[in-house]
Amino acid sequence: MEITKVLVANRGEIAVRIMTACQEMGIATVGVYSDVDAKSPHVEMADESYPLGDPTPSASYLNMDKLIDIAKKTGANAVHPGYGFLSENSKFAQTCADAGLKFIGPSAEVIDSMGDKIAAKRTMRKAGVPVIPGFTGEEKGETIQQACERIGFPVLIKASGGGGGKGMKIVHAMGELDAAIQSARREAKSSFGNDELLLEKYLAKPRHIEFQILADEFGNVVHLFERECSIQRRHQKVIEETPSVALDQNLRDKMGQAAILAAKTIGYSNAGTVEFMLDADKKFYFLEMNTRLQVEHAITEMTTGIDIVKWQIKIASGEHLTLEQEKLIQHGHAIECRIYAEDPEKNFMPSTGTLKTVELPTGMNIRHDTGISQGSKISPYYDPMLAKLIVYGEDRKDASRKMEWALSNYIALGVTTNIPFLRAIVHHPAFASGDLDTHFIETYFKSWAASTTLPPEVLIAAAIDDFKHSAIVDDSENSQAENESHSPWKQVGRWRIDS
Repeated sequence: MEITKVLVANRGEIAVRIMTACQEMGIATVGVYSDVDAKSPHVEMADESYPLGDPTPSASYLNMDKLIDIAKKTGANAVHPGYGFLSENSKFAQTCADAGLKFIGPSAEVIDSMGDKIAAKRTMRKAGVPVIPGFTGEEKGETIQQACERIGFPVLIKASGGGGGKGMKIVHAMGELDAAIQSARREAKSSFGNDELLLEKYLAKPRHIEFQILADEFGNVVHLFERECSIQRRHQKVIEETPSVALDQNLRDKMGQAAILAAKTIGYSNAGTVEFMLDADKKFYFLEMNTRLQVEHAITEMTTGIDIVKWQIKIASGEHLTLEQEKLIQHGHAIECRIYAEDPEKNFMPSTGTLKTVELPTGMNIRHDTGISQGSKISPYYDPMLAKLIVYGEDRKDASRKMEWALSNYIALGVTTNIPFLRAIVHHPAFASGDLDTHFIETYFKSWAASTTLPPEVLIAAAIDDFKHSAIVDDSENSQAENESHSPWKQVGRWRIDS
């Protein structure tokens, strides 16, 4: 099937990324937008765009009927879900298929098979993919309490039907178990409509390593190497890099082959990610499989030269995968930082408002995947990620220095962002040495406050921004308070430009 027009069922930077790939391939694009996104870059970039109305996700980007109707009305013959929203919704994948639209991703059956963590682990264990010791309910005659005694504390309770840390509890002793189970069930039911739980051995200092895979509809599968995603907060990734300093070539080969085995076991097609936990003894275990494009796919593209989104479209069009595993190589090192509208000093509370000034760092091997621009309104309706900053270097040291420089020259005024926090992480000695695990932020940044000094470029931009808006009189005390709360001057004590 030749794909001629794609409806991009998403917003922001990922919608822009997909549209770029489509347009470079000569494929027309259809954009959609909620009321608050009417002037967003992805709307302007699309060949044609259509409103979704009410900005609440359920009424807009999660409304399958509206999306399918727009696709049919515009003559689109394929739908790309991006990530988030409906990207791992098997019902949406099937609805697209039933409407005669090509869903650019795996089949509904495959999405279902990996969407349930318990079922996924059972499948992988039977296939011979290493799985963390645990309890999934299939162990005959064994209770959770008995499983804890078998595995040994601490253990991790997780919701079977979801992720993002919801329904996740660490239990250190038998006396804590019952209360933790009850709490986890309530959270899981509320978040995912499913209170089924699984139990795993808790790994003390694990690293989160994932492998990017591509698979066509004819059984051909390759991996595009690993990404280190250990720097997380609330089980959500903040900084990613490739390659990982934790892997030697032998371990990389073993994990890569396990990822390919996982994909072949379930008959996977399109782009996907097999995620592993790596313990202190360099033993790896299957965690889950993400049946979609990942936020951090850009760093893989930077080090392999392979356009993953274009390959998604080619595979969905029925093309054979022409990449050969033995010929795939990585060059250099790439790091990605996720730029969020949030306040790290206030427990990462999301920040809303209007971006008055946006100035992005430029230079060789610096990439921005962004869906924002000056004047963009940051609403409370969606994930607060504004953009992704990606850098490439000859090696990790070079890439780290480039990222620190790029963050120092990244200006986004009007909302509070996590840019100073990201700079602090990249500058930290433990990051520089590659001593990472999933507790990195909790260990080194549990109580963090921004420096009282900011880069001169930010101070100058702030002064210009304040001058530009000084002539605008706003009688609203609330508006004034909001503007002041996001001002960089609030972070600055005594300062001088020549220091």
